[in-house]
Amino acid sequence: MINEKEKIVIDANNLTKTYRMGKIEVNALRGVSLTVNKGEFVSIMGPSGSGKSSLMDILGCLSKPTDGSYKLDGEEISKLSENSLALIRNRKIGFVFQAYNLLPRTTALRNVELPMIYARVPRRERRQRALYALEVVGLADRIHHKPNEMSGGQQQRVAIARSIVNNPSIFFADEPTGNLDTKSSEEVMKVFQQLSEAGNTILMVTHENDIAAYSQRIIRLRDGLIESDEKIK
Repeated sequence: MINEKEKIVIDANNLTKTYRMGKIEVNALRGVSLTVNKGEFVSIMGPSGSGKSSLMDILGCLSKPTDGSYKLDGEEISKLSENSLALIRNRKIGFVFQAYNLLPRTTALRNVELPMIYARVPRRERRQRALYALEVVGLADRIHHKPNEMSGGQQQRVAIARSIVNNPSIFFADEPTGNLDTKSSEEVMKVFQQLSEAGNTILMVTHENDIAAYSQRIIRLRDGLIESDEKIK
């Protein structure tokens, strides 16, 4: 039987984030506490300025909190060096952004291989893992296509494939359907649903209720605080 603490992937306690612009202080987060268990699919919602991006940056190890404690897989993150944070991002986290961030003159296969090139994965293994990842997102027939030869939904699925090749323990998706039409959004969310059903942990920022409905739990932020935290499935 798994101990409850062993299932916790994200453990954030009283996180604050203050930005200083000259003499002005902006309190983006004002004491946010939450836990996310392994395999949960969580949406983070809230109006502009509510603290969504600041929270995702901290949880995704892209920045550190001004104060508070954050443990990822039991490891205290808030005091680590930038190099240590980069290693954790590389090893444990898969990112999917609103902008697909694909190299425009490079094939889908090569785009997906990129994180493994940086990780010094041997060429044959790189290709095998990239082919598998593209198959997972339903693009086995598009491996030699470049971004301008694919729809927005297909490009985002390439970005998802790129995010899964290093077998991260958690996925962070920031408005992953923000640039997509309804049909493409559905294609992308079906991929996230499959990843969730396979036991992956997903945190997704979205402002769309129909997209958040794919998740199991919705956390709503307002003015740097958690307004509500509700399981929907």
